[in-house]
Amino acid sequence: MIIKGSSRSGPGALAAHLGNAETNERVSLLETRGTVAADLRGALIEMDAFAEGTRCEKSLYHAAISPAVPHRLTPEQRTEAIDALEAKLGLTGHARVVVLHEKKDREHIHVVWSRIDLDSGKAVSDSHNYRKHEEVARDLERRFGHDRVQGAHVERDGVKRPDRTPSRAELRQEERTGIKGKVVKHEVTMAFRASDNADAFKVALEEKGYVLAQGDKRDFVIVDRKGGIHSLARRIDGMHAADLREFMSPIDRQALPSADEAKKIADELEQQDREIKLEKGYSRGDGYVSQSRTALKEHKMRQAKLDREHATKSQSGKEQSAAPGEKFRQAGSVLSESQKSRLERIDKMFDDSFADRDHPAPDRQDEVPGGGRSRSR
Repeated sequence: MIIKGSSRSGPGALAAHLGNAETNERVSLLETRGTVAADLRGALIEMDAFAEGTRCEKSLYHAAISPAVPHRLTPEQRTEAIDALEAKLGLTGHARVVVLHEKKDREHIHVVWSRIDLDSGKAVSDSHNYRKHEEVARDLERRFGHDRVQGAHVERDGVKRPDRTPSRAELRQEERTGIKGKVVKHEVTMAFRASDNADAFKVALEEKGYVLAQGDKRDFVIVDRKGGIHSLARRIDGMHAADLREFMSPIDRQALPSADEAKKIADELEQQDREIKLEKGYSRGDGYVSQSRTALKEHKMRQAKLDREHATKSQSGKEQSAAPGEKFRQAGSVLSESQKSRLERIDKMFDDSFADRDHPAPDRQDEVPGGGRSRSR
């Protein structure tokens, strides 16, 4: 069994997440306790309002109880598990909401408590909550006869600490960016092991597409090309925060960009990569063929073919130049007698016209070519 949880704010966003039926096959509101509102969103908003007048910024505690496959909890076991976790966290009797999610034959329970003690007006401490989660999970496994899941804090029995599982925020980031945390951890770990000092490590990170930045709560974070933020210590296999702080001490943390500034830098680098890939797509590779050169080559081939055909026709005498009116005479061989007679008259008129124009008759010397007579001088 795995139990996770933390304090948080934002009742509206939490209600949207818990009531999301798109990522779950079945969503059931099992219980609302200590609130007037009986619906999920109304109950969470009412519970958050209990913190008015206090200095508590994260008034809700959200936990998830997930039995290991193939185990499922009966309704009685659900209540027993919720009450056991509630007592361990010091939230007994506080207002709470219980939601059941089912997806791919696997069930897990979400429980949200108000952290505000209405009698004292103070928030219940959430320190050491990871250890409390594991203590309850190991106890419930023994009670219900479930297979034991190795934890990271209690009952280690000399077993190596298991890899940290991604948080819900990290899983949502993976869905948004498409970049898996395991891939980032492998690349960053390889870059770290290949670097002799902090400056070389910073350069190696940049070569792999990561921007080193200063974190708000952590010493160093890195931003990937899609704008995802990662804790640097958690992305180096076997690294502890104190050891990383010592290794990175030569780098002035204040000189690094903030996480928001690093996101802008990462976006610019991603844009440059897209432009380079686009240019490569249009560049002349090994199989590049110029369309203009190909068209010119085809044109020359067609022209050479036409020239050869023209030369062949000229040599065979099929194409010979004809004098003016010759084509009319050649066409007479296929005409009827009446057509031939008419053609002859037209031909004679054609010849006479040229004769008059070139050699005017003596009695028509004074005629203007247009048909009129010239003025007497």
